[in-house]
Amino acid sequence: MSQAQVSYSCGSCGYPLNLSSSNRLTAESGIGSNYRKSIKKGLISFLTVDLSRFTQVDEVNCFPVSWGRYRSKTKLLCRKCGVHIGYGYGDSSVLCGFDSPNSSSTSSYRKFNIKIRALQPSEQC
Repeated sequence: MSQAQVSYSCGSCGYPLNLSSSNRLTAESGIGSNYRKSIKKGLISFLTVDLSRFTQVDEVNCFPVSWGRYRSKTKLLCRKCGVHIGYGYGDSSVLCGFDSPNSSSTSSYRKFNIKIRALQPSEQC
């Protein structure tokens, strides 16, 4: 059974964020129990987002999250009203000075966690 595609807007001001339910990471995407945990925390995960719809504030942590891995966390704010929508996660080894600046990891995000309460379904179909 197919589900209708849903687009999301900012829950505070209604600004269209161009987030689509077709880009969500779900239990069917192979993340299993992590999906349930994130829903309980009030988060939904997306593979891709339209970064032009967000103001981005980098939060770089130069201490390893796990053995030899460094992750950056970028706060995503609504471009119109500035409310906190969620986070984008990626590697921060370049920003911490451990890799060459020519590496492409500075702009590569692996996952976007968006707060459910910061969204509302869009009127657009």
